[in-house]
Amino acid sequence: MTQIPRPALLLGLAGLIPFYWGALTSVAPGLAAWGTEMLGPRFVGPYVQVFYGAVILSFMSGVLWGFAAKGHGWPGYALSVLPALWAFFTTGGGADRAALALVAGFLGLLALDWHFWKTGAAPDWWMRLRILLTTGVVIALSVDLIA
Repeated sequence: MTQIPRPALLLGLAGLIPFYWGALTSVAPGLAAWGTEMLGPRFVGPYVQVFYGAVILSFMSGVLWGFAAKGHGWPGYALSVLPALWAFFTTGGGADRAALALVAGFLGLLALDWHFWKTGAAPDWWMRLRILLTTGVVIALSVDLIA
């Protein structure tokens, strides 16, 4: 496997910031109060994680769509829209339920990443990056489930 390109790695890791900000503000009431005052209630705790998680699953559907465009036909395109549909249909119903749905969604996305990687549609380094980022997301979302 080749090395993860630096821009993909750095931007991917930066993409974890809202998940960890949400986790921190879920367990630190003082930080949550400061964040609410400075940014608004939508940008702290599980609220930022759920909203951002749904956005990222939708974004990743677009990435998978690009992989499907490499000649995977109907099955590839159908698989590529699953993360966005999952986010749309499962992130309502409260923070705990949404966090659990997002954990399942990101784990399912990892399976789709593996499928497209295994078929040669994704770059050689893809799974190294996706395992790293998925692990980070799942850990951050799990804070809401245990907090």
